[in-house]
Amino acid sequence: MEHFVWDISPEIFRVGPLAVRWYGLLFALGFIIGYELFQWFFKIEKKNIKDIDKLTIVMIIATVVGARLGHCFFYEPQYYLANPIEILMIWKGGLASHGAAIGILLGIWIFVLQNKQYKMMWILDRLVIAIALSGALIRLGNFFNSEILGLASDSSFAIIFASIDQTPRHPVQLYEAFSYLLIFAYLLFVYNRHRIQLPAGRLFGAFLTLVFSARFVLEYFKEFQTSLENDMILRMGQVLSIPFVLVGLYFWIKSYLSNKTTKMQ
Repeated sequence: MEHFVWDISPEIFRVGPLAVRWYGLLFALGFIIGYELFQWFFKIEKKNIKDIDKLTIVMIIATVVGARLGHCFFYEPQYYLANPIEILMIWKGGLASHGAAIGILLGIWIFVLQNKQYKMMWILDRLVIAIALSGALIRLGNFFNSEILGLASDSSFAIIFASIDQTPRHPVQLYEAFSYLLIFAYLLFVYNRHRIQLPAGRLFGAFLTLVFSARFVLEYFKEFQTSLENDMILRMGQVLSIPFVLVGLYFWIKSYLSNKTTKMQ
């Protein structure tokens, strides 16, 4: 059986020592589209558009710092504790979505402390729409980088990553990207249905539950990302996903119960 061979360069173009990569472009595109989405949310709900710039800066810093620290301390703690200066070398790769989630929560908490006209859950319910789409774009960037590899497979849709080896593999990056794209469409549909009357926690809870449930399942199709996983019953990504799924279920169910109680009053 012949398999599709992926041999596209991760670089779009290079000027001297500087290279523009697909991953960086898709990562930045996620923030740009997220910014446009928030402008739409703020206009619909008559919020101060100028506050989006402050929120965007906080989110960029929180996402990058959280994702980097998450990778360093969740997946390779021994190496980075022995080589702490390399934590700063983001260009060498290594970002973790679980760390990004924690960083974003802390970032929004700080933003709300400084901008008390906003409630944290109001921001989270809208932010997760943009994050779901960004997650799809980032996984597409991982595909261009031939990283986060899937397990060997002889299925018809397996792909050979020519820069790695000649082994057909599950294109798990595309599995995740497609999953997140579907979740984005669902969240946007729910928001558009309720808008200003959106029950608090509805989208935040749905996002955590759906994204990290998908992540839990898809980990079974990935190669180990760290030697720590060799002796683990579950993959590291699965262990880290469980608390997020439980928190998501809590807020998702609570949003329905609270909304039902409000209607009965």
